Amino acid sequence: MKTTILGLLLIIFGVQSSYAQNQGAKSFTTAEQEVVNLSKEKWQWMADKNADKLADLFHEKSMFVHMGGSWGKEQEMNIIKGGMIWYKKADIHEVSVNIIDNTAILLNRIDLLAVVGGNEVTNPFMVTEVYIKLDGQWKLGSLSFTKLMTPGGQ
Repeated sequence: MKTTILGLLLIIFGVQSSYAQNQGAKSFTTAEQEVVNLSKEKWQWMADKNADKLADLFHEKSMFVHMGGSWGKEQEMNIIKGGMIWYKKADIHEVSVNIIDNTAILLNRIDLLAVVGGNEVTNPFMVTEVYIKLDGQWKLGSLSFTKLMTPGGQ
C-alpha cells in the first residue's frame, strides 16, 4: 500500500514538473511569434528612443496606461521624444500571447529599468500589449503597465 501511494505521488510530481517545464518553453504559432518578436523590437525601439519606428507602430487611436496616468499616442510620443520617460531596458521574464481574429493580446512580465524625471528606477511590471492587424500589419492599440508586488514589498 505504501509503495502504491509513493508511486502515485512520484507520478503526480513528475507530471507537474513536466507541465511547468513545458509552460516555460512554450512554443508559439507563426502569428504569435510574429507578435512576440514585434514586442521585443518595440522594447528596443523604446530604449533607443526611436520615435520614427514607434510612431509607425502605434495606432493613431492607441492608449497608454502608466503608474502616473493614461493618455494617447501624441502624448506618449512627446514623453519619449522629450525624455520625460526613457525606457532604458526591459528584462523580459515571461511572455504569453493570445490571438483572437485580428487582435493579439500579449502579456510580458518584466523588470523595467527607466529614467523618469531624471531619476533611474527599476520596477517589476506585468505589461499588457494589444495589437490589431490592419492591412497586413500589426499596430499597437494599447500598452498598459501594472506594477507587481514582489515578496520584498517593493
